[in-house]
Amino acid sequence: MTNAMELYQMLPKTNCKKCGKTSCMAFAVALMARELTPDDCPPLKDEPKYREGYEKISGLFKPSEGATETGLVVHEDLCFGCGNCVVACPVNVANDPYGVGSGNAPKNINKLILTIENGIVKAQNVGECRRFGKNKILCNGCIVTCPVEAIEFV
Repeated sequence: MTNAMELYQMLPKTNCKKCGKTSCMAFAVALMARELTPDDCPPLKDEPKYREGYEKISGLFKPSEGATETGLVVHEDLCFGCGNCVVACPVNVANDPYGVGSGNAPKNINKLILTIENGIVKAQNVGECRRFGKNKILCNGCIVTCPVEAIEFV
C-alpha cells in the first residue's frame, strides 16, 4: 500500500475543499484512513485532466472493497475451503473449545469469526477479531495458515 504523500501526488492539488476537507493533503490522509473514497473528490472524479490519477488511486483501493470493518478480506476466488483458518483462529478456539479447537467441525457457530459455507470461508462476528476493538493485537493466525493466501488484512 502507498502512503498519504504518494496519494497526494496523484490528486489535483487545488485545495478546492469540495470533498469537505481543508486541503488535498487532508483528503489524502482521509483516503488512507478509508474515511473517504476517490469518488469524494469531484475534480479528481469528473475532470478529464485528472482521470489518470483517479484510476490509479481507485486501483490502489480496489482490493479493500470487500473488507470488513477489521480490514479482513477473504478472496473467495482463491479459497477452496480447507478450514485451516477456522481452526487456527484463537477467537474461534476460545468460543468453541470442543469443536474447532480440537480440529472438529464447529459446534457454536454463532460466536465464531470464520466459518465455511458452501466450500468457502465466510467472515462473521468480525467485531470479535483480535485485530479490532480497544484491545487489538496483530494476530495473523488465519493468514499464516492459509495455503493459497486467500485471507488478508488491508
